Amino acid sequence: MWRIAVDAMGTDLAPQAEVEGAVQAARAGLARVVLVGPEPELKERLSQLDAAHLPIEIVHASEAVTMDDHAAKAFRRKRDSSMRVAARLVRDGLADGIVSAGNTGAVMTTVKIVLGSLEGVDRPALAAVFPNSKGRATALLDVGANVDSKPQHLEQFAVMGEIYYRVIFGVSRPRVGLLSIGSEDHKGNDLTREALPLLRKLGLNFIGNVEGRDLYNGSVDVIVCDGFIGNVALKISEGMVEAISSLLKEAFGSSVPSKAGYLLARNALRGFKKRLDYSEYGGAPLLGVKGVTMIAHGGSNANAIKNAIRVAAEFVEGGINEKIEGELATVSMA
Repeated sequence: MWRIAVDAMGTDLAPQAEVEGAVQAARAGLARVVLVGPEPELKERLSQLDAAHLPIEIVHASEAVTMDDHAAKAFRRKRDSSMRVAARLVRDGLADGIVSAGNTGAVMTTVKIVLGSLEGVDRPALAAVFPNSKGRATALLDVGANVDSKPQHLEQFAVMGEIYYRVIFGVSRPRVGLLSIGSEDHKGNDLTREALPLLRKLGLNFIGNVEGRDLYNGSVDVIVCDGFIGNVALKISEGMVEAISSLLKEAFGSSVPSKAGYLLARNALRGFKKRLDYSEYGGAPLLGVKGVTMIAHGGSNANAIKNAIRVAAEFVEGGINEKIEGELATVSMA
């Protein structure tokens, strides 16, 4: 099994979610897990979960990066943070990937400096997965690793996103679109108009410009955009899920007249929330860095951590980084 290092001090309620998620992943045979954090506390929590027989080990780290820490300052000042120690394990070949639900900016800064970028990648991209109405998933990148992007960066995002989707979701020719304000070629800003012809030359299953609504209607598998727009779309979507779930719960609670009807409504609501639950996807991969990096939500529960470990192992198994370097080399030569 692949060895995945887990920053055990990243979630809002760390290290409970990380330890429980690691135990779930190890019991399911998804990976060997290296929990990185304060050894005494991690040992105590593992002992409470009957995990002595599982492929889980602990690597001590004396510091933790908080959500209030400035990314660059945290990297410089907290040299023994669980985040940085986990990244060093990957760099030194002692782990194949890292999972962290910590400060997103700090995770990205740490892995980019400690691990470095893949050959041919100018800027790594953060990918997020959204459920769509066709019962599949749509990947959006970049969702925040880069505030400003150039056309050649979107070109690289398209290659990386297509490979990621192909390997993780098993689709041989995923449809790739460029996020714009209309499907016509002349729509958009300077960035999208300059990037459009570059994406058309890549040899991908590129369907042209797509709009924000296409993120959920299942008409496209991979959507490429700059990190500013992508992060706005991500945060709007997170807020929308919370609002819809709350409104549905309120509507079901006020209009169901019988116990049988209540049970049906409750089951429907649970199914709806499960489809929109980010914990089912684990986290967002940072594509384009050496090693494998999965960035999970700060509010992740044990299920999210387990799935982040699963996806990280699938990422390694599928050789996504090697494929990215190979295909970007072809693009560069072209």
